[in-house]
Amino acid sequence: MRFDDDAGLDTSEVQDRRGGRVPGGARLGGGLAALIAIVLGLLFGVGPDRLGLSSDGDGQGATGSSLAEVQRSCRTGRDANAREDCRSVAVVNSVQDYWTREFARRGGTYTRAPTVFFDGRVNTACGTASSAVGPFYCPGDRKVYLDLGFFDDLRTKFGAGGGPFAGAYVVAHEYGHHVQNLTGALSRAKGGGTGAGGDAVRTELQADCYAGVWTRHATTTPSASTGKPLLTSLTDADVRDGLDAAAAVGDDRIQSRYQGRVTPETWTHGSAAQRQRWFYQGFTSGDMAQCDTFR
Repeated sequence: MRFDDDAGLDTSEVQDRRGGRVPGGARLGGGLAALIAIVLGLLFGVGPDRLGLSSDGDGQGATGSSLAEVQRSCRTGRDANAREDCRSVAVVNSVQDYWTREFARRGGTYTRAPTVFFDGRVNTACGTASSAVGPFYCPGDRKVYLDLGFFDDLRTKFGAGGGPFAGAYVVAHEYGHHVQNLTGALSRAKGGGTGAGGDAVRTELQADCYAGVWTRHATTTPSASTGKPLLTSLTDADVRDGLDAAAAVGDDRIQSRYQGRVTPETWTHGSAAQRQRWFYQGFTSGDMAQCDTFR
């Protein structure tokens, strides 16, 4: 996975709240049961409100200076090839360039959404969230929230092989939720229950499929700033890293690791095999119309 060294990065699409302080915090409870609930209930999910976290967030986030670090350090594709945070900025740019063009091709309008880097805790329109909940998309403020430390957790806590594209898959998945919000799929899926065939699982699998669709077009999507693809190289090994990351966060894998048994009736995100299948469906088809997990 490599970016054009000379391409400029649009840091306005990322808000850097790392190092800030958030008063109060999410009411997460304690112990292993709480950890399992967090991991199974929200990992790669939509909004901390689904876990019953504190709802007193005002959407303003931490007191750190927004954009401070990424604006200083993440200027070009060369920076993205050298730094993890800059790589995430580049992925955000590439993903949104693709969906902007795809919505326009279909006669629609894509509204670009920022990603918020944070550590510790963050206030959102969906409530106050802890880093423990993993990456998530909040439909209330149309922002993706990401603690970059989660990429290490993918390897150390969930057994993924790692690699730069594993992180790109995470970002692309969250923007899949934003696409669902814009198309109305998120609101239509509310209240559809959990379990292997529930709407919660179908929602997550569709976001996996959308991540695969972007992957298919990533090296051919022109950058909004230069007109040339920002991502210049994506190998078979990169795609395997994405598939591996998708499997690592399957409900069955996580349940087996943290509670010693698999209970499909409580699934919220889908099995390892399902997540791989739908990511690969998006990648091989390159067509969002082939991502109808609700049918």
